[in-house]
Amino acid sequence: MLFGRKNRKPIVIPKKEVVEWKYSTCNYCSTGCSIELGLNDQGKVVTSRGHAGADVNRGKLCIKGLLEHDLFDSAGRGSQPLMRDKAYESFEPASWDQALDRTAEKIKDIQEKYGRDAFAVVSTGQLMTEEFYTLGKLARGCIGSNNYDGNTTLCMASAVSGYKRSFGSDGPPGCYEDFEYTECFMAFGSNLPEQHPIIYWRLKEAREKRSFPMIVVDPRVTMLAQFADIHLPITPGTDCVLINSMLHVIFSEGLQDQSYIDAHTNGSKELIELVMSDTYDPKVAQHVCGIDEDRIRTVARIYARAGSAMSIWTMGINQSTHGSDGVANINNLNLVTGNIGKPGGTSLSITGQCNAMGTREWSSCSGLPGYRYLENEKDREYIADFWGIDPEFFPKKRGLAQTDIFPAIETGEIKGMWLIATNPMTSMADTARMRKIMEKLDFLVVQDCYEDVETNQFSHVYFPAAVWAEKEGCHTNTERRVNLTRTALQCYGDSKPDLWIFNQLSKRFDNGKVINFPESAEGAFEEMKKLSVGAGRTLDISGMSYDKIERAQGIQWPYTEADAKRDAQLSPEEKPKGASRLYTDGKFQTADGKANLISVDFINNNEQPCQDFPFWLNSGRVVEHFHTRTRTGKVGNCNKFSPTPYMEMNPDAAAELGVVHQQYVRLASRRGDAVVMVQLTHRVPRNMVFIPFHYHDCVNRLTLGLLDPYSRQPAFKQCSVRIEPVDQDEAAALNVQRRAF
Repeated sequence: MLFGRKNRKPIVIPKKEVVEWKYSTCNYCSTGCSIELGLNDQGKVVTSRGHAGADVNRGKLCIKGLLEHDLFDSAGRGSQPLMRDKAYESFEPASWDQALDRTAEKIKDIQEKYGRDAFAVVSTGQLMTEEFYTLGKLARGCIGSNNYDGNTTLCMASAVSGYKRSFGSDGPPGCYEDFEYTECFMAFGSNLPEQHPIIYWRLKEAREKRSFPMIVVDPRVTMLAQFADIHLPITPGTDCVLINSMLHVIFSEGLQDQSYIDAHTNGSKELIELVMSDTYDPKVAQHVCGIDEDRIRTVARIYARAGSAMSIWTMGINQSTHGSDGVANINNLNLVTGNIGKPGGTSLSITGQCNAMGTREWSSCSGLPGYRYLENEKDREYIADFWGIDPEFFPKKRGLAQTDIFPAIETGEIKGMWLIATNPMTSMADTARMRKIMEKLDFLVVQDCYEDVETNQFSHVYFPAAVWAEKEGCHTNTERRVNLTRTALQCYGDSKPDLWIFNQLSKRFDNGKVINFPESAEGAFEEMKKLSVGAGRTLDISGMSYDKIERAQGIQWPYTEADAKRDAQLSPEEKPKGASRLYTDGKFQTADGKANLISVDFINNNEQPCQDFPFWLNSGRVVEHFHTRTRTGKVGNCNKFSPTPYMEMNPDAAAELGVVHQQYVRLASRRGDAVVMVQLTHRVPRNMVFIPFHYHDCVNRLTLGLLDPYSRQPAFKQCSVRIEPVDQDEAAALNVQRRAF
């Protein structure tokens, strides 16, 4: 929403002449919408539309997808490689060979002086899956640094960790189709209408056809909470207390699915012992989580008595010091009620970035490709043999996560870094600290489609990368659906596809002369298919092909060679179909095939409101923008509705401080400050404020970023702030500068 603008002009989408439509997949969130890009007679993309035959979005797109075609010629695109000796100096244009040669030379120099792990690689959730696989080959098999991770640590690491702890493997077990079967829906820290509008549309459509209760757990009255039957305005960071208290009710009243627990789980005795303690009796737990005991009992009974029940969550769970525990506890809730692997019963993590799943599956960030582990000797030997290198080249355990890589720069352990389609100066907590960290690097490479990303001010080499429609490859969405993007237009200027950049850099390392690096995305995909095959492996894509994926508008894995043979008999009108759900047979990816019930005891280590900083700070998304606005901030019809950092504040709290609607204020935390415009609303309680996280000079100047001990994901959602007056004229001038940016 835009505050203070008069004579607003509505969005106008002029008629555009299209001579050809190109099949693609939306490159924003993880929903995985199939889209078509319309090209005019000059080969320029002039419009986009949803693909009516796709099961995911069925012709619909949100505002970001509808305007996605505006990205390709947007301001700030990088058109040529750049180099300089020192950060902040002027860049000089360079050829690709010069930029790649210098990068390889500096990486080798740093590793020779300080060790292989002194150079770090930090990737993204925005690339094609084939590019992730190729980058993994380069980082693990050629460069050889163990400090290699993706920015998906900031959004999905707790979901990954929780799935692994509970089920023995990553991989969301459910799908969007579960909305059509569930008898109870519960959302934790997820505001679907603004985060994932098309997934919300699927949910809304299912509820219109068949009524079922919707329960939303969120400290703020989000749009989803407004539509819910029951809203639980929980105290920030205490989800584990609420779930343990629900489990207390379920076990004390005999509402659990004991036959499922006995046949398919381990750890029930320890879990029961924990949750039946006085700490998690609703009479006690209510004073910690902020939900009264009767409501806790009611929700527990509704969920457990439903014939099928499903839980979803997004950043409200993941971005917490208890994120991994929260995910494991949601899994506990569904395991003890028998709601895993059946229609309408699931623990479904709603992924953030368009291809965060591709990162998790194939990038080798947290291990080796295809959900393999560095800690497993057989996995190391298998991948080394497949790539043709010595298995001793691989480390025997995972190195630092992204959130630990930056402190290692601070302490001097890491001297150089390569950032690929990620912008930590806007996405990491405590921006002031991050600036000092980036200034300590001896060598920084930034690879991005935009030259003007904030982190590029610290770089020594800049690689201009192509955007998604200028290349070919696959994405995997929230429900494990692999979908395809076809090349729609030529690369901008002298920018190059990420796959090409990785392949060219590999040639400058010894192992790059041994390992095969296919020149095409489809060639890399064929390698991935071979690596996906194996006894008991869930991540099997061996039956897929680009043509089959496009024909089906996306195929869910596992999709095996046997599935492909079965589907060879389909008529031209029928679509290949993968597995909708995992663990339908009750067998999990653990040593004994049983899921683990994880006993999660709550320890309150959050930063709390106090006399000096009396307000909780919460953050989240608005529908018009995506992450740090690197892209949507350049799209006029996205930016016009939310160009200004703003803060939701309770009117009663504002009255006490003399704050009025649309006034500017300064927010201050223990780490920094930010100036925002005030929106008065009862959507937040008196002791809380809410800021959209999209603005580069705002919320992460304040956030704490304390890390989850398992996933190493930052707690972006809980910290404390105070509100101070600010000169209104100066603040207005700052806002004008922001909008110009």
